[in-house]
Amino acid sequence: MTDNYRGSGDADSTQQHPTQGFQGPAYPPPPSYGPVFSAAPAGAHGAHGATATARRARGPVALLAAVALAAAVVGGGSAALVGAYTGNSGGVGSGDTAIHGTTVSQSSAGTVAGVAQSVSPTIVEINATSTSGEATGSGVIITSDGEIVTNNHVISGASSVKVQLSTGKTYTAKIVGTDADKDLALIKLEGASGLKTASLGDSGQVKVGDEVVAIGSPEGLTGTVTSGIISALNRDVTVAKDQDQGQQQQQQGQQGGGNWPFEFGGQQFNGDTGTSKTTYKALQTDASLNPGNSGGALINMNGEIIGINSAMYAPSSSSASSDSSAGSVGLGFAIPINTVKADLSALRSGGTQS
Repeated sequence: MTDNYRGSGDADSTQQHPTQGFQGPAYPPPPSYGPVFSAAPAGAHGAHGATATARRARGPVALLAAVALAAAVVGGGSAALVGAYTGNSGGVGSGDTAIHGTTVSQSSAGTVAGVAQSVSPTIVEINATSTSGEATGSGVIITSDGEIVTNNHVISGASSVKVQLSTGKTYTAKIVGTDADKDLALIKLEGASGLKTASLGDSGQVKVGDEVVAIGSPEGLTGTVTSGIISALNRDVTVAKDQDQGQQQQQQGQQGGGNWPFEFGGQQFNGDTGTSKTTYKALQTDASLNPGNSGGALINMNGEIIGINSAMYAPSSSSASSDSSAGSVGLGFAIPINTVKADLSALRSGGTQS
């Protein structure tokens, strides 16, 4: 059918349409994609409708893709742009503060896999040697030249400290400062540079039920990742300050109940904490922790460190069979990262507090 409609500005805009029996002003032709919205059954007509819909959408989608690509080239802004149009809002929103050094990719935001991939390069294994033997623990890189936060009981009394990165590269480290009252220590790698650093979050914003990820070297298994939730806040946890007792916490032995001794609610767990001890407020988590996780990271789903893992409960050998006398049962504790941040200047000054 020949369409004789013309625009409203044409000289003969009052010309009668062949299919109409009256004379009157003409209107613009209906959109060519009008039939797409008819309730056509599946089949040839449905395929035609899909083609028309795709043709209609081609313009704005192509424009969006082009803008997103340009934004990505300029500085990675395409994720926020596409999210605004599609309504997608992953675990890390575009309005959140940037996570320096541990940014979780948009496609993996809010997932254990995304957090693990991003933060694992900032977690190290620490091997400390003393007259009491060898201790294995973990640590968190906080500066690109190799400052590492860990527990005091991991390196207490050590004559030498070796650190292995997630890449397998090994460094010698020196002890910069310790704080036995908070069970914290700062060590520094020798000759390191250009290391990926962890982002320290805000433990004051942590809530019970928040999802978390723990990364460390339990039983020497470097880079082990576990996950869980925050089970409780402000637990008064008591651990040993004595350097010999501290070393015994991390040594690998046959008695599962002899590892990582601590006190809670007036009772001792996993062995005797000794006469020299300290108490601090801790985050409680059900993420699996085991000996060797000490000094490792407890991380929120934005990839920020919210705690330094420091203690755990394991069934004692007197109350459990030998087959189940060691290992995590979902009662782990971490020093809040705000405590660490408040103590950093003192640790960096080299002061030893005991």
